[in-house]
Amino acid sequence: MPRPNILWYCTDQQRFDTIRALGNKFVRTPTIDALVGEGVAFTHAYCQSPICTPSRASFMSGLYPSRVHNTRNGNDTFPAEAPPLITKLIADSGYECSLIGKFHLVSGGYRPEPRQDDGFTDWWHSHAPRDDWPEGTHDYADWVRAKGGDLNALRDHEDRVPAELHQTTWASERAIEFLTRERSAETPWLLNMNVYDPHPPFIPPKSYADEFNVDDMPGPYFRESDIAHQAKFANVDFQGEVKDPEGRNAKDAQAKYYAMIALIDDQFARILKCLDETGQRENTVIIFTSDHGETLGDHGLMFKGCRFYEGLVRVPLIFSWPGHFQQNVQCDGLVELLDMSATILELCGLDVPDYFQGQSLLPILRGEEDGSTIRDFVRCEYFEALDPFFTGGPGSYATMYRDRTHKLSLYHDQQLGELYDLEKDPWEFEDLWDDTSSAETKADLILKSFHAHVMTSTDVGTKRIAPM
Repeated sequence: MPRPNILWYCTDQQRFDTIRALGNKFVRTPTIDALVGEGVAFTHAYCQSPICTPSRASFMSGLYPSRVHNTRNGNDTFPAEAPPLITKLIADSGYECSLIGKFHLVSGGYRPEPRQDDGFTDWWHSHAPRDDWPEGTHDYADWVRAKGGDLNALRDHEDRVPAELHQTTWASERAIEFLTRERSAETPWLLNMNVYDPHPPFIPPKSYADEFNVDDMPGPYFRESDIAHQAKFANVDFQGEVKDPEGRNAKDAQAKYYAMIALIDDQFARILKCLDETGQRENTVIIFTSDHGETLGDHGLMFKGCRFYEGLVRVPLIFSWPGHFQQNVQCDGLVELLDMSATILELCGLDVPDYFQGQSLLPILRGEEDGSTIRDFVRCEYFEALDPFFTGGPGSYATMYRDRTHKLSLYHDQQLGELYDLEKDPWEFEDLWDDTSSAETKADLILKSFHAHVMTSTDVGTKRIAPM
């Protein structure tokens, strides 16, 4: 059997609970719903950092952010000692690999993002969708200009950027261009798509925003006690202030966020239709995921930063390949995005390198394992990741350890922590950190978290060749 094509669609800052087929009746996601129905959805998939660059560096390298030495947004260079990116490994094995959209392994602020040795044939790059990029350095901005648009003016217009000029639409146009290109039937391809939505600012096209009535929105997961609780973490990095839902205008943000996801769904449908029309769907693995989530008003927080609540660190992860993978299966075992990366390598016929910290999900996708237990725990990291949009001190240091029943978050530079029993309290309102009856559980998880961090982040150096 020929090696499959890979359509890897990664959104930006999309929470796990934003798909109708997986329980959210307020969103409109028929295309993603159909993918859930014909594939395998991992309902407890976790990113390895709650912000963009370290999360992407992690799943592109196969290492935790601290291990790959890439833990913050805004960094100048990618570590020279890092292993090859997975797209480089895949391209070297004979795949045609191309990028559409965001990459963000290093800073794209105030400059075009420098390329890595990434293996991509096409580099249709787009970072933040604004219009101050030099011509020839930002494919989306050039595309809008060629159509007579001005992104800065449109973003400030009451109707916002119309759907026909939106970054998500541009990404679909480039994908269709890629998919309809003449190529040898013997050459498999991998298309790494990275749309910018539903990343803030929440400015969907007006035609999409009008679909979602603010008054119909359920609002964030919030209790009045959240205000006092978050005050404990006043010196821990986060974007913006802690406010109640009214102060945040959280339902309005939620409606706009869902509108952006509806546009993603419509444009994703165009790509899948093109796969069908060109006869490539049968031999194409489709993966849908996101780099991290969004607090969206939960616990009085908006956007992202140094916290590890479910809405921020748990993301969609769906695989589809009818005839080869199980269909209409939802697995609730704990998964990391590192496991997605290992799975992609194995799908491409490559051995997963010894240093890789993910594990392949293929046995579950093929129905050889049931997926109820995948990992004993998952981890997430935030190390000195302060960027100009954050407030606070020099940058926070924190880790999350989550097993099947509990989540422990440690803010190492502040001597603070949080502990939640996720079976009884899935939306993390009852912090057990100071609860004396939970002291034994807390001590056990702190020790396990410490061991996990040492084992996953320690680099012991070059290969040993002699006893001494």
